Amino acid sequence: MELEFSVLVEGKPIAIDVDGVAVCVAKVGDEVFAVADTCTHSEASLSEGEITGTKIECWLHGAEFDLRTGEALTPPATESLKSFKVKRNGNQLTITN
Repeated sequence: MELEFSVLVEGKPIAIDVDGVAVCVAKVGDEVFAVADTCTHSEASLSEGEITGTKIECWLHGAEFDLRTGEALTPPATESLKSFKVKRNGNQLTITN
């Protein structure tokens, strides 16, 4: 999946489709991270959550995940998210499994 860096807004995650999988993409400074969009605790969309530093919080039950690794940081989530590779070439981003 290709995406333009300029469409991303700091602290405002978006959901995209990568090979049939919903992926949450977030810009933190000059870095872009991509993790599975569905919280591992419930069926909530993480792209509707809040970002603090490199963490994203699920809006439904408050579970936090590390955007860099997908690691579950706080309960009620105990299972990590799948993370995706992000490659940047100028303004162009490529997100892959």
